[in-house]
Amino acid sequence: MQDAVRPYRGGSNGDDLDRARAERKTQTRSELRRVAQELFATRGFEAVTIANIAAAASVSVQTVFNHFATKEELFFDGRATWIDGPADAVRFRDAQVSALTALRQYLVESVRDRVRFEATPEGRRYTSAVEASPALSTRERELVYDAERRLSRALADAWADAPARPASRPSDELSVTAEFTAATWLATVRVLVTAQRPLRGRQEERAAHVAALTDRLLRALERNAMSR
Repeated sequence: MQDAVRPYRGGSNGDDLDRARAERKTQTRSELRRVAQELFATRGFEAVTIANIAAAASVSVQTVFNHFATKEELFFDGRATWIDGPADAVRFRDAQVSALTALRQYLVESVRDRVRFEATPEGRRYTSAVEASPALSTRERELVYDAERRLSRALADAWADAPARPASRPSDELSVTAEFTAATWLATVRVLVTAQRPLRGRQEERAAHVAALTDRLLRALERNAMSR
């Protein structure tokens, strides 16, 4: 008697195994991040070791290193949307919106959200931890530079593809202008967010005030860029 033919279920066993491995990897990474950030919040960043994190998550030290190269990476994981956010705002903007307008709109809302976050207990712990740790401060500066580089590339690509690009403007000038714009705009946002930290007042009022100031300053930079 011949074996019954099993119906095709859309996918091989190999695909199912790959999918299951990817899901387990994502779950493990999320759990390690959760455990580590809880330990950082309760014990302080400097006092926590990778071995502590592994023990609390019931995994080996090597498992932690399989997902995160350093403690600093664990600290910032899931908390640094500002690395890709500005560049993504430029790359994935609506066709009728200019690169700088899309960037300004994104940064204004980003500042508003950041001020709100820093007023929460979690936000205050985050800020205090970074300010107190030389290792975290150094890593944050590296991430800021990474954000600038990504934004610079996105702006250069957007301007190179723009129909109104002057034919006489060489690509190296576009690149330098993009680097300068990325550094200037992101520095403006950082200064405004940092300057509001000692201020008192209701969270929403502070967020609205800093967002409005950000919008005015970036509009001025935008007008200046368009006039050149």
